[in-house]
Amino acid sequence: MKASFALAALTAVTVGAGVAAGQAPSPDVVVHASALPGSALSEFDVWSDPASPGGKLVGVPNTGGDLDPPPEDDPNVRFKARVLGGVAYRCWIHMKVGPPKGKALANRLWVQFSGAVDEQGRETLKPGSASYLTAQGPTQQGWTWVGCDAGSSPALVRFKAAGEVTVRIQAGMEGVGFDQVVLSPARFLNTPPTEAVVQP
Repeated sequence: MKASFALAALTAVTVGAGVAAGQAPSPDVVVHASALPGSALSEFDVWSDPASPGGKLVGVPNTGGDLDPPPEDDPNVRFKARVLGGVAYRCWIHMKVGPPKGKALANRLWVQFSGAVDEQGRETLKPGSASYLTAQGPTQQGWTWVGCDAGSSPALVRFKAAGEVTVRIQAGMEGVGFDQVVLSPARFLNTPPTEAVVQP
């Protein structure tokens, strides 16, 4: 069920985040699913929702089946984002939890990044590997901001160098959807956004 539509080219919006005096601001990265081209989606569909940026979100139809984590190549979304090197980011996803069906609770995504490193500078979270973060939403249906965590613990994402990286989001449950991804080094480092739509 490959997507066959074309949307506007991806725009990763960077916004200034507060830092100590004398330091350059570290930008947030905000990606709206409505800006993703069809080529970014593999077995994800575009759904309409007036509450979402651009009136669109992306999601996976729910047949009640099982999905496997990476490195299994199940339905996924890939896009580029520009990041800073050596900066700790917190990843948040604005998830729409769908109705459960069969084995699917419609509330999980797995997330990977090219160029990510751990605190010792070793490669981690690489697309195509078995290293990933989990965005696990509640069972209650509807919209919620969900952190990308390592198991049950919050996780920070660091990149080896500044520049363009690939973000890969894989469906962990059928029926799940999302409309925004935020990488924040300051503004949302410890707490999720409170607004439904994150703006610059």
